[in-house]
Amino acid sequence: MQNVLSKSVTGLNLALSGLVIAVVFYVSVFGVFSESYLRVGMLLVGGLLILLAQIESSDSPAGKFLALVTAGLLSVAVYQYFRAAAEIETGLYFLTSTDIWLGTFGLIAVIDLTRRSVGIVMAGVAAFVLIYGAFGQFAPGFMRHAGMTSEELIQVLWYSFDGVFGRPMATVVSTILIFIIFGAILEFLTIDKVLVKLALAATGRVHSGPAAAATIASGLFGTISGSAVANVVGTGVITIPLIKKRGFKAHFAGAVEAAASSGGQITPPIMGAVAFIMADITGEPYLTICVAAAVPAILYYAGLFMATASAARDMDLDASVQPKLSFGWREVAQIIVFMLSLTAIVMAMVGGSSPAYAGFIGVAFAVVFGFALKPSLLTDLQSWLKFIRSAGMISAQLVVIVGAVGIIIGILNLTGVGLRFASLVASYADGQLVVSLLLMALACLLLGMGMPTVPAYLIIVLVMGPALQKLGVPIIHTHMFVLYFGVLSAVTPPVALAAFAAAPIAGAGAMRTAVEASRLALPGFVIPFAFIYQPAMLLGTGYPLIESVQSILFVTLAVLHISRACYPGKGKARYAPIGLALAFALLFFGPSVSWIAVAATAALWSAVRFGIFLKPENT
Repeated sequence: MQNVLSKSVTGLNLALSGLVIAVVFYVSVFGVFSESYLRVGMLLVGGLLILLAQIESSDSPAGKFLALVTAGLLSVAVYQYFRAAAEIETGLYFLTSTDIWLGTFGLIAVIDLTRRSVGIVMAGVAAFVLIYGAFGQFAPGFMRHAGMTSEELIQVLWYSFDGVFGRPMATVVSTILIFIIFGAILEFLTIDKVLVKLALAATGRVHSGPAAAATIASGLFGTISGSAVANVVGTGVITIPLIKKRGFKAHFAGAVEAAASSGGQITPPIMGAVAFIMADITGEPYLTICVAAAVPAILYYAGLFMATASAARDMDLDASVQPKLSFGWREVAQIIVFMLSLTAIVMAMVGGSSPAYAGFIGVAFAVVFGFALKPSLLTDLQSWLKFIRSAGMISAQLVVIVGAVGIIIGILNLTGVGLRFASLVASYADGQLVVSLLLMALACLLLGMGMPTVPAYLIIVLVMGPALQKLGVPIIHTHMFVLYFGVLSAVTPPVALAAFAAAPIAGAGAMRTAVEASRLALPGFVIPFAFIYQPAMLLGTGYPLIESVQSILFVTLAVLHISRACYPGKGKARYAPIGLALAFALLFFGPSVSWIAVAATAALWSAVRFGIFLKPENT
């Protein structure tokens, strides 16, 4: 009997995952068939998928019972929504007490599903904000709001397109999920492993070797994975042991992978799916977002390369010649398939296709050419089952997460606390841009800790974005500033999810790995400030080309100074403060000072290289 139940749960899990994939393909090709049924139905299917997976894996009767309770709460709440869907879409539906209770059950289910998907931090934030919405009239100071009835609260959060089923949910189910499936397809076709091998081959002669390879591979795969933690787990199991084998310490190996994996979320063309949400919120074309994000992403990885190379220079590493990696014709073809698929996505959007349809074209390219190269995968049942379950589960988790984000956004809009918070930041800063930026950077890191990239970005930009725009910062620069600090929260102690995921793979302490990852990623903490003080570095945002080239030069030199200062060579630590001072001069004091700093940079690097002045410390 137990075996029959287990097989039934597994079969239902696969069926629901297949349903998610089929719906995503349909929406990508033919468009949204019904906003209500798509958004609400996806939440129901995604929630049931998560609960079935936990029932399947749990040995605790109590755990299975609680999962069934959550499934019941979600199901009745969704059923009640569907009963009134037509009236809700017209705004002519008035809630009964039954509606209020069932809507409350739905919100509780969403919070519990979030806890099961991504842990207590995100669920705790959503629960706290929900409680604040219900009882915030008793809160002290600027946090107090005018109060609202339970009918108003549930109407907005559950029975409308302003809460759980708001714009984030719409963007995810109609645009982003096809790219989640795209990433799962690449894993199914084992293209991710070929990308790691390519990175290893490209960096075989570099002293830092596998550490540099991890940077390349994680950047390539991270742009489509949608999660820094998933990227760490996906590529880190290959790269981290290789980094350790080269002679790097365990915590450094984990830190390299965590910092590199986090950078995937800021790398075009997909940026871990954030690019599409940013385009939707800002109203800017998707390609404008990609062009603006390109140079900062390159500079982030340039900083990582410099940091790992500087660290490797003085380490006692394995100096033996690394075996030359050869690629069979099929592996070369797989790399070409990856590049063709990404190119097809970009070209489709340039041609005017919707992001979802462009994602479908990318999937089609990968599938057709991938199976042509590996026809044996067509009959590999285990790989198919793994793909279906992986694509379904990741999609389900993302849908549930943005449902929780919808709760937070709904409360912020109802209470106006986001705008009051922005005004508070502005008043504390007293009009000083640098103080405002520092306060916002700190707030972004705190709000983003423990959250995946998409919800972190959404929550932060809605709370913090207005404060920057009040100070005259352009909208794309504001969103990029917020996105970077939301992403970097994944490597910032005390809740550094990417570093904590890398630490057990590396066999290192979690906190030590997080501190090292923050040190490696330090240029990434400075680059967002350059968006504000060197705005022309974001290409495609309306600045003349000569200004953009000048800004990119200044920021590039600053990033290299900071990376070298993080890991100064033996006997050269005294150069680090000079380099940091020059980095600040390059970024924050206008073109005249920056050009003087460029000349000083050339002089300093010549001195360090040829030993012209500043005798080494050991003399």
